[in-house]
Amino acid sequence: MNLQTKEIIQLSHLPKGKSAVINTHTESEFELTLLEMGCIPGEPILVEMIAPLGDPLAVKVAGYYLSIRKSEADKIMVAVSQQ
Repeated sequence: MNLQTKEIIQLSHLPKGKSAVINTHTESEFELTLLEMGCIPGEPILVEMIAPLGDPLAVKVAGYYLSIRKSEADKIMVAVSQQ
């Protein structure tokens, strides 16, 4: 039986080319906006590009690409599979 543990980190700390699953949002005021953009818990998310200075990030979520500020990515907690 192969058990995978999941590490919960901020989306802003996910390296380029790495995928994860959205776990929760940490700020309720911005949560509705995130949900409208497709950042819902349980949705896979992939970091496609990171700007040279680290802000913004381009992520693929819900079948489309989204540019998101690092400060907004800090509010999205993702589960990363550890193999």
